[in-house]
Amino acid sequence: MAVDAELLEILVCPKSREPLAVVDLPAPVCAELVEKYREHFRDEEPVVAQGLYCEASGLVYPIVSDIPILLEEDALPASVLGR
Repeated sequence: MAVDAELLEILVCPKSREPLAVVDLPAPVCAELVEKYREHFRDEEPVVAQGLYCEASGLVYPIVSDIPILLEEDALPASVLGR
């Protein structure tokens, strides 16, 4: 999974308005997110391997099947990355 570089340049954290960095998510977190977003994908399995991390807000926004989920209520705490 890869977020387009041009898109990444313009995306910012909705909470802090600071830049985001692509990070790999731990396998157990990916599995939980696949289950969470499964109902939104009718005929295919959602794919989750990475997220967008904001150091300023301490939030990680999941990337689900190449779609960044930039909603604060769906963001994960940085602790999922061990930070």
